[in-house]
Amino acid sequence: MTQIDFYTHVPDKLRAACSLTMKAFARDLRVMVFCPDSDTARRFDRMLWSAPAIAFVPHCAPEDPLASVTPVIVDCEGEKLLHDEVLVNLRPDWPPFFSRFQRLIEIVSLEDEDRARARERFRFYRDRGYEIRSHDLSKPRTVTGDL
Repeated sequence: MTQIDFYTHVPDKLRAACSLTMKAFARDLRVMVFCPDSDTARRFDRMLWSAPAIAFVPHCAPEDPLASVTPVIVDCEGEKLLHDEVLVNLRPDWPPFFSRFQRLIEIVSLEDEDRARARERFRFYRDRGYEIRSHDLSKPRTVTGDL
């Protein structure tokens, strides 16, 4: 069953997603970052490129010729699923294919609308029997987030 983690009280969702993606990559996990649109996917791509050189994270879109051997896929369609390890969901709705992944990461900002949508996703997963772990990033102990 998919392990689901909610990271809450996040001031910058893309930065948190970048940090968690880098941590997963450092642990040799393959990650799919599911973005709400192509603009967000481009911004996330630029953020990964601007990470320190020692923290380079190979990534691409699912249609890239090297996608099958690239550890991080940045996607906004969800039509070409290349692995099943970690899914980072940046969309407002639950991803219909989340259960094929070993792990799902949900990142929740401080914005009221985002928090309301996250509560809907939380209930959706809970009502289907998934165990959910929550990480409050406003607390100093978990500022960097546990992966």
